[in-house]
Amino acid sequence: MRMTVDTAALFRQAELRAEGLVGLLRMLAVLALALSFALAVRDHSAPKGSDLLARQVFNAGTMMAGYFILGALAWWGYRRDWLRIWMIWPAAAADCLFFLYGVWMSMENTALPGSHAFIFPAVWLAPLVLAFGVLRFNPGIQAFIATLTVGGLTLLISLPAGEGFTPRSGTASVFLSFPPNIMRVAMLALAGAVLVVAAVRTRRLLLRSITETQNVTNLTRYLPGQLAPRLAAGGLDELRRGRWHEAGVLFIDLRGFTHLSQGMTADELSAFATEYRRRVTTVARVRGGILDKFMGDAAMIVFEEGKDAPAAAAACIDCAFDLCATIAEWSARRVAAGASPLRAGIGLHWGAVFSGVVGTRDRLEYSVFGDTVNTAARLEEETKRLQADILASCDILRIAGRDKDGAPWDLAAETTLRGRDGVLRLRGLRCR
Repeated sequence: MRMTVDTAALFRQAELRAEGLVGLLRMLAVLALALSFALAVRDHSAPKGSDLLARQVFNAGTMMAGYFILGALAWWGYRRDWLRIWMIWPAAAADCLFFLYGVWMSMENTALPGSHAFIFPAVWLAPLVLAFGVLRFNPGIQAFIATLTVGGLTLLISLPAGEGFTPRSGTASVFLSFPPNIMRVAMLALAGAVLVVAAVRTRRLLLRSITETQNVTNLTRYLPGQLAPRLAAGGLDELRRGRWHEAGVLFIDLRGFTHLSQGMTADELSAFATEYRRRVTTVARVRGGILDKFMGDAAMIVFEEGKDAPAAAAACIDCAFDLCATIAEWSARRVAAGASPLRAGIGLHWGAVFSGVVGTRDRLEYSVFGDTVNTAARLEEETKRLQADILASCDILRIAGRDKDGAPWDLAAETTLRGRDGVLRLRGLRCR
């Protein structure tokens, strides 16, 4: 899977955030180690005249202080936004070098040979360093850390003893010989290899997740946001195939817009159209409708049944009321400012529709077809003849369970629509 420029930028941000987290974890690890070390040496006494413990304490303190500073620089650098990707590599190398240095200093201090390297506490920072590499989800850095860790330990266990060391025989010495140590290093190498595989898998999964999210985001630039769950679940091909289903369809159209727009400058017309679309879009989104399209000063909003047809039909009706109210409020503000009033016609109907996505990937469009769409559009036209602001078919009122109560409707009518057989019973409302 190829990485785009945007995806690469997201990965860089994620890697820098991970390095900041590693820096914080370094500091916490040092504080935990310092507490453990203090408790371990509190009641320990070295042989009289020996400064071995003092040197060990000094070496451990120096190593932990340096490691804490490394963590603080990484965390502070991320917080201050001066941390860069290339800095992760020397920081990862420092992780390895700190614990290898701690083991070597312990060997120098005690004059013990490399075969005794695994008895020193510092060596057990190796698993922690390998674990830090996983947080970066970068296979290259993980392999780099594993190589430094295994290579450094291999070198250490081959070092000879210092002056004054007296070899001892016995059962314990068998387990401190070269072959067991090589097995210990080999197990760390295997752990490093597994973590590299884990980093590869994590990176691929993250890349796939980012790519799929970007694809959905790019497609929903052209498609209504409410389609994102269906797009993520079934993909674009399923939306292209389309489907028949029940839905409520609402049309809204401003009255006298052509005459109104002729008295506006280009800037005024642009601001007016933007405000109108903002208001319609806001109401549709609040009520859960899919804004299918704007056609000049007209708009079409669809309410899909989903699992609850009555709720969808009720939302469509409530959306009509809300649109009527927002146009009335906008009109009052305009009149108060000396501008002409506004009125809109709204028609809504419920029935079977076919919905799907048409067009190329560069320009997709969600479209809804069928007699229900044509009926809703013609009901909007009928508002002029019947002098109503809202006309709703009794079909949508019945589905919503609002056909028994006459309120708030103040108009009842029957009409025969062009191109449609039969009489359609209506309820109308004149907004005040």
